[in-house]
Amino acid sequence: MSETAQTSAAPFAARTVAILIAVAVFSFGAIMVLAGWSPELRDRDRAGDHPFSTSAIGYNGIVQLLEAQGYPVEISRFKSNLNGHYGLMVLTLSTRGMHNSLEDYELQDDTLIVLPKWSGMIDWTNPSRLKDTDLASEESIASTLEALGIDAEVKRTDVPELISTPFGRLALKPDLQLQLLKSDDLTPIVQTRDGALLSQVSGRSIYILADPDLINTFGLAERENARFAMQMINFMRYSDDEPIIFDATLHGFTRSENLLQMMFDIPFLGVTLVALAAALLLGWAASIRFGPPARETRAIALGKQALADNSAGLVSMARRETRMAPGYLSLIRRRLARQIGAPRNLTEAQLSELFDRLGPENISGKTFSQIEAGLRAPAASREDLMHKARDLWRWRRDILRRSMNDPK
Repeated sequence: MSETAQTSAAPFAARTVAILIAVAVFSFGAIMVLAGWSPELRDRDRAGDHPFSTSAIGYNGIVQLLEAQGYPVEISRFKSNLNGHYGLMVLTLSTRGMHNSLEDYELQDDTLIVLPKWSGMIDWTNPSRLKDTDLASEESIASTLEALGIDAEVKRTDVPELISTPFGRLALKPDLQLQLLKSDDLTPIVQTRDGALLSQVSGRSIYILADPDLINTFGLAERENARFAMQMINFMRYSDDEPIIFDATLHGFTRSENLLQMMFDIPFLGVTLVALAAALLLGWAASIRFGPPARETRAIALGKQALADNSAGLVSMARRETRMAPGYLSLIRRRLARQIGAPRNLTEAQLSELFDRLGPENISGKTFSQIEAGLRAPAASREDLMHKARDLWRWRRDILRRSMNDPK
């Protein structure tokens, strides 16, 4: 195999390279997607008193009910929404694991606080359900309220047949007992003679629902409870466009600002698309620009080709290409005369007449004399020299072909 063939041989086929590039691009994209959206792919439906839970004491039922009725509702996983939000913020509290967070939290207006009532153990064979539930202690609930700076007494009583509310007398049906609050710091909105079911922090639009059975998944199975939940939400909102935000950060479902997700969100999406297009163009340019690796060669090459290349380089450096026209004409004249067996004693004029009788060049129709006239003097430029030399080369090729195919 020649050195030229060895140098031009590619180590991989084009199809193999295309497959490798496609696999690399797909793998990189998959890594980016998993890195940016892996927290979103986790199952958040774990049993508990949080808005993602579909268990009996969870609040995903009220979220779905509000969505079905066309309310603008969302579940927040950003802590920044706790400190400043537009809309009604719903905080569903738990007696476990959030005291430190509640102590660092400062109550904001337009907030509904739903107190805990139940405690239970997760069924590890089905983490979205509770294995067993029991009433949480009244002291633990009061301690949770105290972490928010609210001093109140938690009481549980038998459920009355009818309870007076701003929406009429309703037959509410919490499970087992009705949980109520008694406090001088709170203004009752819905109450019985034993305490307040729904109350308001005096002077602020902060509401506290004492019994979560009126809006949790288990309680919404009762029509009157569901009616009360919807009317209570409407009572606390200022307009139909005001969003309802259920906080999940207090339950550990915090989501940090993800740079990868921000790249594919407005207003950064346009810049990201431009960057991806530029990367694709750079990748395409890199894939077609570089050929197979060149083999290491001698510092001083050997052979006729190296001698011709070096001579051409010297002529080019001396800027004498345009003066090569007469010499090239004389070389071709001598070679063709020898190839066709012309007599050696012919003068240049006689030899030109002989060449003219051999016929014109097929493409341009020029005879040898016409081509010769353009090469007797130095060419005007390198391009002019190439065009004239190419005409002579084609004429000589056609003459030799006709001579070889001549039946005589």
